[in-house]
Amino acid sequence: MTLATRATKSAGPIAHFEQHRDAYLEDLKTLARIPSVSFDGFDPKEVRRSADATAKLLSERGFGNVQLLELPGAHPYVYGEILKTPGAPTVLLYAHHDVQPAGDAAAWQSPPFEPTERGGRLYGRGTADDKAGVVVHSSAVDAWLKTAGALPLNVKIVVEGEEEIGSGHLSEFLRAHKKLLGADAIVLTDTGNFETGLPSVTTALRGLVAVDVEVRALKQSLHSGMWGGPVPDPTLALCKMLGSLANDDGSVAIEGILAKVKPLTAAEQKDIAALPSDDAKFREQAGLLPSVELLGGAHPWQVNWRQPSVAVNAIAASTRKDARNIINESAWARVGIRIVPDLDAQWVLEKLTEHLKKKAPWGVEVTVHPESAAGWWYTDSSHPAFQAAFRALEKGYGVGAITMGCGGSIPFVEPFARELGGVPALLIGVEDPYTNAHSENESLAIADWEKAIKSAIYLYEELAQTLKGKS
Repeated sequence: MTLATRATKSAGPIAHFEQHRDAYLEDLKTLARIPSVSFDGFDPKEVRRSADATAKLLSERGFGNVQLLELPGAHPYVYGEILKTPGAPTVLLYAHHDVQPAGDAAAWQSPPFEPTERGGRLYGRGTADDKAGVVVHSSAVDAWLKTAGALPLNVKIVVEGEEEIGSGHLSEFLRAHKKLLGADAIVLTDTGNFETGLPSVTTALRGLVAVDVEVRALKQSLHSGMWGGPVPDPTLALCKMLGSLANDDGSVAIEGILAKVKPLTAAEQKDIAALPSDDAKFREQAGLLPSVELLGGAHPWQVNWRQPSVAVNAIAASTRKDARNIINESAWARVGIRIVPDLDAQWVLEKLTEHLKKKAPWGVEVTVHPESAAGWWYTDSSHPAFQAAFRALEKGYGVGAITMGCGGSIPFVEPFARELGGVPALLIGVEDPYTNAHSENESLAIADWEKAIKSAIYLYEELAQTLKGKS
């Protein structure tokens, strides 16, 4: 079958989506009105209400066998399927329905859980991350069913309820339902595009090793005048320890780490050099102050995607409100290292712990509590499923798609790739550099959301042809 023929087959679903675009957007608004915050301290009934609303939407948009799948202690997952095309490949679709807390309500220009259109964007918590992903899948499926009467392949969908708190039960869930979730490819819709209007497939994610470190020198705080000088300051000791984690160029200074980093291939270097970005654009998007240096000595996205980095996420020694002339008895910090191929997370955790204790001055007591040791993820985009995705994205967006990395960590990706047999995992999303996911005024570029749905319509047809005979 030629590309032209496949495009003709897709024409009906594309036209249906364009005619019913407002109804599909209302699907997204309905989900985004539910404050499904999965964090401890928030009402878990709202996450369940979100799961019920997601299940209702999937049923209304044509999915069968829709059900809530639950594990003890976990927020509910939602499952659905359409398995009516014998002999055709099966694709597993993923999104999540839980969201981050709203944050500072006063900083929102419109209520966080009342989706509001403004300037071509839809503002509200979860509008992009990741209830948009749910609706991309449900809308594309519905457009096919309403026009062609059937999908060109079989689909399954799982919508997670605890992605924003680290997907702690995901591996257990995937093992428990491995047969149910079996597929020839996975489409995980919870990432972003490199730039608005530029479709992107994420092929690399950094992992995260994080620890809490506490430094103690005294049984209680002391008057800094009466005791300062001979008595070591644990806060200063901690600062010296933290400062030793990075070289002058910002690179990780822990012994042995940089030597294990996998070099980029020539093709990867070429792809990064071709990105529509430069230092000035990176600085603008990051909000970097004019006098502040860019670190790393290479293209900033190369440094962000494929080099490890260290960050002090939080530090405490008394508080600004309680600041007074004392030597604090102890000081605490949370330290995170983003890791890349070929760094082993447990090994990095051990090296970080050893380094902090080794660099502790003056005999202060050091306690290091591991918080996370999540590995990196990397995939080769030469698999035919990726080529199908590139073709579909180009049709949907009208411009060629690129591959990109992500400096952050997405905990669900590695368990999916591992537990479901290593089938190709396509990370495609609708966020952009201006989305403000996890922050106040999260928003979705509505035009990109529309293009993402069109791309999904094309993708089902492209994957049906590309994966034919593999089911």
